[in-house]
Amino acid sequence: MWQALALRAGSVACESDEALVAAARERSDAFGELYERYLPGVYRYLRARTASGDEAADLTQLVFLRVLRALPRYRAGRVPFASWLFRIARNAATDAHRRRKPAVSWDYVPELSTPDDHDGPEALALRQERLTHLRALLARLDPSKRELLAFRFAAGLSAREIAPIVGKSEAAVKKQLTRIIATLKEYYRDELS
Repeated sequence: MWQALALRAGSVACESDEALVAAARERSDAFGELYERYLPGVYRYLRARTASGDEAADLTQLVFLRVLRALPRYRAGRVPFASWLFRIARNAATDAHRRRKPAVSWDYVPELSTPDDHDGPEALALRQERLTHLRALLARLDPSKRELLAFRFAAGLSAREIAPIVGKSEAAVKKQLTRIIATLKEYYRDELS
């Protein structure tokens, strides 16, 4: 279901977020375009922060309801719309985390768990082994670093969009992401040697 929505989201008009926000304040179909544009990224981000697909889907629905209610208070120019939206998603994930302590597992991020249909059994086994190793390395990271990776790779946000969400400068986010990735690469190589 989510993959079909992701494909459809790619066909959303190339209107700017701010233009769609202004239109969404007047027409519900414009909010639908924002929803389709950001649904896949919000879901993937929340999936990386929750224990199940159902919980991520429920939180995704909650996030978009909150966005719809808060849309009149969004001020273009302060922060990019994507940053504002993902701050709401982050807060929803944090609230859910406070209600119960989730087991954050990268095992269930859709792109990581879906094997390529064209791979043979050997390639699938090697891929699974590499993913298992990567998951172990990710589990060693502190939660704030895993969250940055979730914003960047699961949600597909740029450093510019992540910065306002986490309260850091764009340069600081870029630097931290670069360091996290370099550390993961180093650990990965060291452990395979």
